[in-house]
Amino acid sequence: MTDNLLEIKNLKIGATVYPPGEKPRGITIAQDISLTLKKGQVMGLIGESGAGKSTIGLSTMSYGRGGVELTGGEVIVNGRDILQITSSELRALRGREVTYVSQSAAASFNPAMRLMEQVIEATLLHGLSTKKEAEERAIGLFDALGLPDPENIGSRYPHQVSGGQLQRVMTAMALCPKPDLIVFDEPTTALDVTTQIDVLAAIKKAIRDTGVAALYITHDLAVVAQVSDEILVLQHGRMVEHGTTEHIINSPTEEYTQQLVSAHSIKHEEKKPADTPILSVENISASYGGAIKVLSNVSVDIYPGQTLAVVGESGSGKSTLARVITGLLPPSEGRVVFEGQDLSSALQQRSIEDLRQLQMIYQMADVAMNPRQTVGTIIGRPLELYFGMRGAEKRKRIIELLDEIEMGEKFIDRYPAELSGGQKQRVCIARSLAAKPKLIICDEVTSALDPLVADGILKLLLDLQKVEDVAYLFITHDLATVKSISDSIAVMYQGELVRYGQKSEVLAPPFDDYTDLLLSSVPEMKLGWLEEVIAHRKMESAGN
Repeated sequence: MTDNLLEIKNLKIGATVYPPGEKPRGITIAQDISLTLKKGQVMGLIGESGAGKSTIGLSTMSYGRGGVELTGGEVIVNGRDILQITSSELRALRGREVTYVSQSAAASFNPAMRLMEQVIEATLLHGLSTKKEAEERAIGLFDALGLPDPENIGSRYPHQVSGGQLQRVMTAMALCPKPDLIVFDEPTTALDVTTQIDVLAAIKKAIRDTGVAALYITHDLAVVAQVSDEILVLQHGRMVEHGTTEHIINSPTEEYTQQLVSAHSIKHEEKKPADTPILSVENISASYGGAIKVLSNVSVDIYPGQTLAVVGESGSGKSTLARVITGLLPPSEGRVVFEGQDLSSALQQRSIEDLRQLQMIYQMADVAMNPRQTVGTIIGRPLELYFGMRGAEKRKRIIELLDEIEMGEKFIDRYPAELSGGQKQRVCIARSLAAKPKLIICDEVTSALDPLVADGILKLLLDLQKVEDVAYLFITHDLATVKSISDSIAVMYQGELVRYGQKSEVLAPPFDDYTDLLLSSVPEMKLGWLEEVIAHRKMESAGN
């Protein structure tokens, strides 16, 4: 008799793909995966996109998403192989013995139903308690997870709570049926660092108080180190390394794990600014619809060949500032000056030369490219538009740009669907560089990428900056990225500039309260970091 709650033995997971114009072919997503999990234990599954993390997590409910098939091995939950049980037995298991918390809570809730209805739904469907008892348990979970007004928050709709609150409500929904196992699938990846701390602390407390076992899936090793007892490292669907959290963090043996531990190790020496900024934002205020003020009296300068990082949580006004600079949102006050000349506040009124010299790279490369155009066509469009290039001349320049982004000529005829996330973002960088701009606005360009891929993109941007002497306005909520790439930093909070200057000045104490909160919220690769942060905040609250 074993005390293991979950045993995965030699699991193999595959799928069938249907390439255009080709015969369908089978691919392997995960191969020979084995792990065990005891009651009350937390195991982290970590690896880059495509490593098989989420697919393995979903296998604990005998579920394959998007045509994925569990083709071999065993998945034993509470002593029985769930790959062999009937469909009715599976329905009894899902949402009862095993529950799931997804990365995007906003996409997982029904916008037309109140939160309480959705939180208690599985509990009632499985007949585990009366409605009154389920609601009482839900309220207790809301309180334990640190949600405001736990007695009444369940009467709200999903859009009436913040992203961090909704993620905690989803955790309450997973805990409500008193499951044996919860699969947390990147539950804090989409959150700001300040919100992430609250959600992580709430999840860790809930696991400890309820004794539930958990699989915690993420690509951020610093995050998983705060909640896991053991960590399984995955790459390309195979197990790379498995051990206690202490072993993986402090003494990893495999090269890939060592690379994960040392991610965000890029060192960028701050450069002294030139005499004259290439772009100045002067006393800008802006609002949407004239009603809600989003920016208030913001002034920053960007210098040739340097990087200004604009940092702050969601809703702080970072992307709105970019919209004002690019002419997508006219300011209500202030002006934008580029190379000594006022830029028109409306995009349509700017000259083609203004458009050429100020380019933008977006957060989601997937939606920034036409899926029906090849890489060559995508990069070639600015060459035609701004320089009238055609034929062999254009192709030669496209290949030069592909070489600059370290991809090469072999990608010129590929479509976006044939590229990885990092490759797509590199193509977007090449498209911006094709215009030979003097300033590129980078809007959260690494936030959707795995740490190792993100590091590659940051290194590429820094290398290109040296060659092209281009300036960057780098918008992010990731302080680790800010430290890696910036020369100067602007910290924004609720539409206002709360701290601004050279990197060495902004990152040196004494700090204002918000900058201190941001800096202390960046996860560190050490055991007990989360507890230290929470204890520090409690002491500060008591002091105030």
